[in-house]
Amino acid sequence: MRYRIEQITEGEEEVIVHYRTLTPEVRQILDFLGQGQTRLMGWKDETKVIVKPEQILYVESVDGKTFAYTKGAVVRLEYQLSQLEQLLWERHFFRCSKSMIVNIDKVESLKSLPSNRIDAVMCNGEHIIISRTYASEFRKRLKGGRDNGET
Repeated sequence: MRYRIEQITEGEEEVIVHYRTLTPEVRQILDFLGQGQTRLMGWKDETKVIVKPEQILYVESVDGKTFAYTKGAVVRLEYQLSQLEQLLWERHFFRCSKSMIVNIDKVESLKSLPSNRIDAVMCNGEHIIISRTYASEFRKRLKGGRDNGET
């Protein structure tokens, strides 16, 4: 693996990770980078706000925009769903459908549905359906197993 370090004198600091497959080595780098990520920037109405990952119940992508749902607010985030999936993996977030990531720590109950789907009831009473594509991996994750984060 090659890497390049470049000091800048102005502008925002940035780390870019290019990878072909999400190997354990790349996952370790992403995990390390994500440790300092305790707040996410977004918009609520016309106001820029900060959201802590532990406040988020789930994240949904709608028409190319990403929204975080908390108990009391909906915040449009400045991230793509795939970026959030990687950033929040170690914080117990899980891709539960093509357009949604759920905070496992905010799930209160689960019910198996036909076609191998799962109905997850969140702490605010909302029902999130975990699609059959992700259901078996979700069950493994709940039992303490983990995959390498690839979708």
